Amino acid sequence: MKLVLPKSKNANQTEEIEIDNNSLIIIGSNGSGKSKLGCWIEKKQPDNVHRISAQRSLNFGTYIQQKSYEQATNLLLYGRENKQHDHDSRWNWDGEKFAYTSLDDYENVLSLLVALKNFQQEKYIAECRNKDKLNVPHDAVPEMVDETLKNIWNSVFPHRGIDVLDGKVLANMMENGDTKEYNGKEMSDGERVALYLIAQALCVPKDKIIIIDEPEIHLHRSIMNRLWGEIEKARPDCLFVYITHDTQFAANHKQTKKIWMRGYDGANWEYEFVLESQLPEQLLLDLLGNRKPVIFVEGTTDSYDTKLYSEIYKDYYIVPCGSCSSVISQTKAMRNNAQLHDLICYGIIDKDYRTEYECEQYKTDGIYTLKVAEVENLFLTEELLGVVNSIMGFDNIENIHETKKYIIEERFEKQINRQICQAVVSEIKYLLTTTTISNNSEEESKIALQNLTQTINYDEIKNRHEEKFRSILRSREYKKVLEVFNAKSLSTSTGNFFGINNKGYCDFVIRHLRTEKRSDILNAIIPYLPEEIALNID
Repeated sequence: MKLVLPKSKNANQTEEIEIDNNSLIIIGSNGSGKSKLGCWIEKKQPDNVHRISAQRSLNFGTYIQQKSYEQATNLLLYGRENKQHDHDSRWNWDGEKFAYTSLDDYENVLSLLVALKNFQQEKYIAECRNKDKLNVPHDAVPEMVDETLKNIWNSVFPHRGIDVLDGKVLANMMENGDTKEYNGKEMSDGERVALYLIAQALCVPKDKIIIIDEPEIHLHRSIMNRLWGEIEKARPDCLFVYITHDTQFAANHKQTKKIWMRGYDGANWEYEFVLESQLPEQLLLDLLGNRKPVIFVEGTTDSYDTKLYSEIYKDYYIVPCGSCSSVISQTKAMRNNAQLHDLICYGIIDKDYRTEYECEQYKTDGIYTLKVAEVENLFLTEELLGVVNSIMGFDNIENIHETKKYIIEERFEKQINRQICQAVVSEIKYLLTTTTISNNSEEESKIALQNLTQTINYDEIKNRHEEKFRSILRSREYKKVLEVFNAKSLSTSTGNFFGINNKGYCDFVIRHLRTEKRSDILNAIIPYLPEEIALNID
């Protein structure tokens, strides 16, 4: 299918684009000119385009107004019973308001639904009579528009029923084993908007471009894409153009071409097609709409990684990736993405058991390690313990000494053998994953694997890590302990030294990052952060 658009940055020229299937998504932030582009498309092709506004009334009466098929079609498409091409009556167009006029056409939609059903039935009956006269077998009863509507409805609302009977919309649901029937106007907002959208799409004449502004309004995420998928299947002859700012809706609409709206200066639109990427599509769309530098971090939206980094790096867009490997792969993918070349991008990962060589290698891809083993250790730096001690009003540093002693003697010393073992395994894994084994032939692969195993000296690696860990333990150098000690539970077992609930200690620190203590806390953490990523402490 084809669609005419103004050229990006030059609305005086147009271009015709080919759409592989029957849907296109125009996505962008609020104010980027999406709705006005929808109006432009409609005004350029008034006979071929039917636009559904984001502002739409969901109210209708108990009874459906009965109209002829021609009357009802004209009312829906043109806002009056006699056909008009300028759409004045439908939109009450007045300059800029054309894009934002509220549609109050639910009654017209339902009138056309009933009129179309009657028209289909009359046409079928007439065909049957003609064939009877010719003594020719007539076709089976085809699926009428109200049956198609019910089929779509049942696929979206399996526990709700709907009927259009005797000039009324009737809904029903199961309640305590019995079927409860109620008038359609008493349906929920989600049910009413679903009925409205299904009826609009089914009643529009053949081969139309249907523009839907904000297709997600009033629809729960669990049904949104399923509803539109079913509607598209029912109308393969039409092209559906969705205008939205919802990246999740866009990303879940698989195999659909997408246009990213960068902006609108009042005369020209700037846009680009979203290209295939190694990044998850929703993330790519989020990044296209973001103007801040990006930092990929470990953890989830609810983890301390994201909470802490979001407070520290307020001038950055923080993207939680889950695992360390995802931070690495997504940082590389973004840096290699031509559409995102204008955005600065970094990755931050825990030091874990990484060697200095490994950390240096990651820097070439803009990925930097903390100067502590895990992000949770940032909450335990000696400098930060001093800030917490001050906030809690202690006039001596005994609490700090007790905390450090607990971490070194009760935790690190007792877990040192396990820490050494994990460090050895980590280095061997890194060596295995960064070595290329030839796959030209089975024999070459065997030789390459043998050579690899011969270069990995387990005893040498073990002795090196053991000397490192035990040297740190002997020195009792607290800063070095935090650099190598991986134990996520540390930060939730030390609050009691300062009269703070252990589980609430990290939240206590994050909470005070939003107060006048922000600069003190930042100055206590900054020495352990990558200096390559600029930080504004104001």
